[in-house]
Amino acid sequence: MLKEIKRKVLECAVKAEEMGLCQHRSGNFSIRDEDTGLICITPTGMDRSEMTYHDIVVVNMNAEVVEAETMHRPTSEVTMHLKIYQARPDVNAVVHTHSKFALTFAILNKPIPAIVTELMHLGCKEGYIPVAPYGRPATPALAESVIKPLQISDVALMEKHGAVAVDKDIKEALTKAAYVEELAEIYYNTLTILGPGKEPDYVDKEELQKWAYPKEIKLLPGEDK
Repeated sequence: MLKEIKRKVLECAVKAEEMGLCQHRSGNFSIRDEDTGLICITPTGMDRSEMTYHDIVVVNMNAEVVEAETMHRPTSEVTMHLKIYQARPDVNAVVHTHSKFALTFAILNKPIPAIVTELMHLGCKEGYIPVAPYGRPATPALAESVIKPLQISDVALMEKHGAVAVDKDIKEALTKAAYVEELAEIYYNTLTILGPGKEPDYVDKEELQKWAYPKEIKLLPGEDK
């Protein structure tokens, strides 16, 4: 069932580890199938180096396991994925990572401001990467904590936990998670150079929203604009 979608979930999970966005058994990844509404999600407690697409678990929106070829359980944070899909019907992929610089600011409960214009690619309507309040892992509190931040952004830090990114496409969601880590590292380095109590200038949200593909570029007939 849903073999190709399972393959995509596995590919994303392995790629995330290769990119340094999560290590060992941390992080989890899922795709919602638009036709059936079923969710393909990574299993709990399994090294990605040993994982195959057969280990990806299929659940429905009631958190009921529909298929588990190798009898692995879904990630313990499956309810967070389901809550996101309920709250964001425009989203078909969820990526949850534990990258180091993003986690540093998540521990500090410190949002990441628009220090560079790349923030515009992350759906941050208020001009910053928000922080979801602490929720104990694998609990309804954690699942609920990310919903409000993801109403104003496609990415969020999770206090004392990690980061989450969403999109229609799992490759794009992973790219957003990578941008979060890059921006977190840049912000960390900038704060280190400035010294205690100082902040860099930010790009305001109005400026971020003004970006558009240059009209001066003459595209081929029928090319996407």
